[in-house]
Amino acid sequence: MSTTQLETVSSTFLQDVKEGLSKPQKELPSKYFYDERGSELFEKICTLDEYYLTRAELDLMETHIKEICSAIGRKTLLAELGSGSSRKTRLLLEHLDEIEAYIPVDISADFLNSTAQSLREEFPDLTVHPVAADYTRPFPLPFRDGAERTVLYFPGSTIGNFTQERASRFLGRMAGLLEPGDGFLIGADRVKDTGVLEAAYNDKEGVTAQFNLNLLRRINGELDADFDLNQFKHHAFFNVEKSLIEMHLVSRTDQSVNIAGSTYHFQEGETIHTENSHKYSREHFGGLVEGLFIIEKEWRDRNNLFSLFYLSPLKE
Repeated sequence: MSTTQLETVSSTFLQDVKEGLSKPQKELPSKYFYDERGSELFEKICTLDEYYLTRAELDLMETHIKEICSAIGRKTLLAELGSGSSRKTRLLLEHLDEIEAYIPVDISADFLNSTAQSLREEFPDLTVHPVAADYTRPFPLPFRDGAERTVLYFPGSTIGNFTQERASRFLGRMAGLLEPGDGFLIGADRVKDTGVLEAAYNDKEGVTAQFNLNLLRRINGELDADFDLNQFKHHAFFNVEKSLIEMHLVSRTDQSVNIAGSTYHFQEGETIHTENSHKYSREHFGGLVEGLFIIEKEWRDRNNLFSLFYLSPLKE
């Protein structure tokens, strides 16, 4: 990123943090988890015994890879949102017969560029155009020349991190990027046993706790703050009524934190809400995309833990 881009990102980060911590229920946007260390910690989470989600998604893709690649088609511009290390995308790239270009989009520029270089070495004939962007805000795709269609790929269950209102806005923006004949391949975590869900977000090794607390470490490093990480603890639970995991940071004591000249007070037991993770039924997900997309296909893993949907934009 240029100096101007970095300053813009920092300014937006500070604005979002100050706004979130000024609410009655303090909150921080989950998209800021993913600096370089946060991205590395999330990759580690994906390997944990309790974190079923990645295994279920990979099982689904390995089982249905031919059908998934057939839906994506040939001469396609494949743009992945929140690409991370692109582990699941490698399965697609290995099995797609013809792809015009691959565009990984991620908010963590350093991690993104490292992954893009790795993919270029692994797939020397593949055109890779990394885009460092916040995909929750409007962003342009680099080009469409030569591609017969565009397919957006949103793996994992990141759609579940959005509130229903933000998910609807996000899906509307994605529909606006697509033309008739294009597609949207999107993952969604399914509703399941509460014990399985809560174990996935409270692993025995404490990696998810480190991931959650890393957000405060990042704010300290980038926004001139003085959070004492030892005075906050990780807490995650399944909200049955709302069908979502809530993740919080809990203040262990009465304390004050300074951030770029502003002071925020915390009472003992007060929380910062850092993430939601909605869990979907087919009916719930269908209602979420209604009016924007048509569900063309749904694939599930062998244990019915995770769904991957192929959507086509609904154009008048």
